[in-house]
Formats: sequence, C-alpha cells, structure tokens
Amino acid sequence: MRPLPLAMALALIASPALSTTIEVTIDKLVFSPASIQAKVGDTIEWTNNDILAHTATVKGGWDVMIPPKSKGKVMLKAAGAVDYFCRFHPNMKGHIEVAP
Repeated sequence: MRPLPLAMALALIASPALSTTIEVTIDKLVFSPASIQAKVGDTIEWTNNDILAHTATVKGGWDVMIPPKSKGKVMLKAAGAVDYFCRFHPNMKGHIEVAP
C-alpha cells in the first residue's frame, strides 16, 4: 500500500465533518425530542403529525411554519443554545445545543 501524497492527506484531515439532518416529531402538541444536540451546518426537520399548524420560532431569529401533516426545516448557522416554541401554542417548547 502506497502512502498518500501530503496534499491528499492534509485535504482529508481538513475536510469539514458531514452535516446531518436531525428529526423532531410533533405529536399531540409536543416536540419530541424536546431537547437535542446538533452542530453548525446540521438541519433540523420537524414532522407535524397533528391536525393543527405549528411553528418552530426563536425570538429574534428564525420562524419555521409547519403545516398539519407536513414538514418544516431550518439549517443551523451559529453555535450556542437555542430555545424555540410554537407561536400558536406557546406551551410547546424545544431546546437545541448547537456546537461549532
């Protein structure tokens, strides 16, 4: 087996980690899981199993509309702790820890 050329080896080391899609289900007015861990570049996708519309809203940030029996998603662009809620049902709450 031949050793990798230096440029290829450095490219492999420096390549960014693959982003993933993290799925959150909405059922009976509850985000599940309610708390998740993600990293910058990951996508959160909500699947709304309810017959009511919901949102995933961050005060001063994003606002994702999730129609009944449908999906909504957002790509995470900044590290930090994110608390979100449904504008229509403020008792519905979720939390995301976003790593760099």
